[in-house]
Order: sequence, then structure tokens, then C-alpha cells
Amino acid sequence: MARNTLSRSLHDVGLAAWFGGTLANAVALNPAAAAAGSDRSTGAVANAGWDRWTPVNAAAIGAHLIGSVGQLVGNKSRVAGQSGVATMSVVKTGLTVGALAATGYSRVLGKKVSDAGAVPAGSGTAPAAGTPSEVADAQRQLRLLQWAIPALTGALVVVSAFAGEQQRETEVKTGVLKRFTPGA
Repeated sequence: MARNTLSRSLHDVGLAAWFGGTLANAVALNPAAAAAGSDRSTGAVANAGWDRWTPVNAAAIGAHLIGSVGQLVGNKSRVAGQSGVATMSVVKTGLTVGALAATGYSRVLGKKVSDAGAVPAGSGTAPAAGTPSEVADAQRQLRLLQWAIPALTGALVVVSAFAGEQQRETEVKTGVLKRFTPGA
């Protein structure tokens, strides 16, 4: 079996950055922006932080996706021949699509907030009394998405760990036997 070090590295490092960066921003940046000194500064600080994170996050997601395809290609015989691997791959794909959708929609909302400029805000995801309604609506949605993205990418980390366990020699043997032995 050939080594897949590059694709594993891209998959894992990309996913780690996607998960960790979004979690850090939800836990730290969004609430910390409230310490900026004024409602208008709060919005500006949060926008600056998220705008700086966006290209790094895009690169991380790209690396993860390239690594994922490499892993799928490198394991195509296991996907076809080992019981449970195809199901795990479908679950991983579904989680990835969900995380991509949540991230993409979050960016659309974040751009709406950022394009509004230094509007008043209570935190990165909480409107203040003077926040324009369109921006406040986007912030309310972002308040949920800031947790949905790390939840989805965290689930991907767990499924990836399970996928690694499926590659143990005993798991491969048992899975292949199950696949080709009815009733086993």
C-alpha cells in the first residue's frame, strides 16, 4: 500500500485550521471585540478580525478538500472492498458539505456586516441599540453559525479518527470478510 503522507497532511492540517480558527474566533474574537471601547469600535474590530481570517480559512478549507480527495483516491480499494468504509466516506462527505455551506453562508453574512462599516455592535455577533436592522439580522444569524461551523468541523475530526481506526490491520481483515461473506 502506497503512503499518502501529503494528502493526509493537507486533510488534517486544513481541517485543524478550519476547526480551530473558527472556534477561536467564536470563543475569543467575537466577545473580545466588545472591549474595544465603543459600540462603533466593537463592530470595526470584529470586522477587521474576521476579514483577516477569511483568506487563511479559505486556504485551510482548500487544503482540506485537496487532502480529502487524495485520501479518497488513495483508499478507493478500501472504500469498495471493506465493510463500513463507504458509509464512513458518505458521512464525512455530508459533514463536509454541511460545514462548507455553513462557512459560505457565514461569509456572506459577515461580508454584509463588514461592508456596513463601523456600525454600532455589542460584540462580533450581537447588535447594539443603534445597529442597522439588516446588520443586526446578519449578526443574529452569525451568532448561531459561529458555533455550527466548529461543531460540524469537530464532527469531521471525530469521523476522521474513526476512519483511521478502520485502517488497522484487524479492522481491514474483518471489514473485507464482512463485505464478501454473507451473514458474517
